[in-house]
Amino acid sequence: MSDLDTHGSVSADVAGGDPEAVEGKSPFQLAMGRFRRDKLTLVALGFVVTYVTAAIAAPFLVKAGVLDPYTTNQDLIGPDTIPIGKWGGISWEHPLGIEPGIGRDALSRIWYGMTFSLGIALTATLFAIGLGVIIGIVSGGAGGKTDAVLGRLTDLTLAFPQTLMVLALYSLGLAFITGTLHVPGGDLANAVYVTAILGLFGWTGVGRLIRGQVLSIREREFVEAARMIGASKMRIYFREILPNLWAPILIMFSLYMPIFVSAEAALSFLGVGIKPPTPTLGNVLADSLDYAQADFVYFFAPAALIAIIVVSFNLLGDGLRDALDPKADR
Repeated sequence: MSDLDTHGSVSADVAGGDPEAVEGKSPFQLAMGRFRRDKLTLVALGFVVTYVTAAIAAPFLVKAGVLDPYTTNQDLIGPDTIPIGKWGGISWEHPLGIEPGIGRDALSRIWYGMTFSLGIALTATLFAIGLGVIIGIVSGGAGGKTDAVLGRLTDLTLAFPQTLMVLALYSLGLAFITGTLHVPGGDLANAVYVTAILGLFGWTGVGRLIRGQVLSIREREFVEAARMIGASKMRIYFREILPNLWAPILIMFSLYMPIFVSAEAALSFLGVGIKPPTPTLGNVLADSLDYAQADFVYFFAPAALIAIIVVSFNLLGDGLRDALDPKADR
């Protein structure tokens, strides 16, 4: 067969062969292909979906009577305030035992507590990322004095001792929330305070990352074209530049969620946040510390759950980064 015949045969095969053999893939399809090949990330995604689904379902299960996080079972508590029976009173009715001293079902309190922990972490994450994205885009897009002022604001925020500020401003913050903002006191006011503190002190990492991305994007042709036709700064920032930042924003969201889940637990341990009897993973863990030796299951269950949630979100964030940015170090 001549070279001409061979070339013609190959061309005919390509033209009339399987269309999928020559079909191009979009960047999103390529990223999803890399994501699906990462088995560890898929396992982490399964844990995250399970956690979110369980947290959303918990209030409905409480209303249906399936979960009962408030009823006490004093008849199952011994004279030493420790549950009667082995492993913290584990039984078919109480799969994780009961709470020492009070006798509430441990599984119900941990499960229901996931709802409040997820709500605080999710709201704080959206607040921090939204604030960081706005400041990062304006700082990187405007440059000059605006960039310098916002840069110093970032440095000043990083310089504050966050934990000490949370404790020192707790009473003042609650007074402002209930008095000035007219938020009802109790659990809602505490949740708003914790969410606001986490967001106001947590945006700096997002702001710096977005600023660096914007410094590169603002020099591209489509941004220059928008300037030449007289587009306003706000349009350039949020209609031209922002849509090109979805990948780092998505990655930062998956990394900030576990940070704020663990932060809520730490603040509850320090006495800041939603107070018992309303359960969160943080205050359930804080209550269990007094019984860590006498009732190890009650201490281990919330601690292990928080660890699994944090690790799962971190692995998911790493997997998303590798899928969306194949040039990044794995």
